[in-house]
Amino acid sequence: MQKGFLAIAVLFNFCLIAQLLTVGLAVFDDPTWWNIHVLLVRGYGGLVVLLLAGLFVHPFSQKIKMLTVGLGILLTLQFVTGHLNHFLHLGILHPLLGFSLFTSSTTLVHRAWHEVFDPIDAVTN
Repeated sequence: MQKGFLAIAVLFNFCLIAQLLTVGLAVFDDPTWWNIHVLLVRGYGGLVVLLLAGLFVHPFSQKIKMLTVGLGILLTLQFVTGHLNHFLHLGILHPLLGFSLFTSSTTLVHRAWHEVFDPIDAVTN
């Protein structure tokens, strides 16, 4: 079960990398990449739900629980800043939240990796 959680966390992280690359392509190369950028989040957003469900199926450390819940919150805030930009000008926070989402996701992968493959070491950290 832990390895499945880790696999989903890694996949989520790779999706964030792809989304970052597609936004760069949309801005600096071809604006049609923007459609892929938008479609990616619709495709991988459900992975956070699977990660949250994984917390109920298998016991994880408090750090992993907090990071996973944080991903859900950050992804929700990404959606809000992307869609309510016209009313509240929250779009200014969108890149910062994206960076925070990627950092949290990478940290989750790192922590989960150690918890799965180095369980003794994970307890002491």
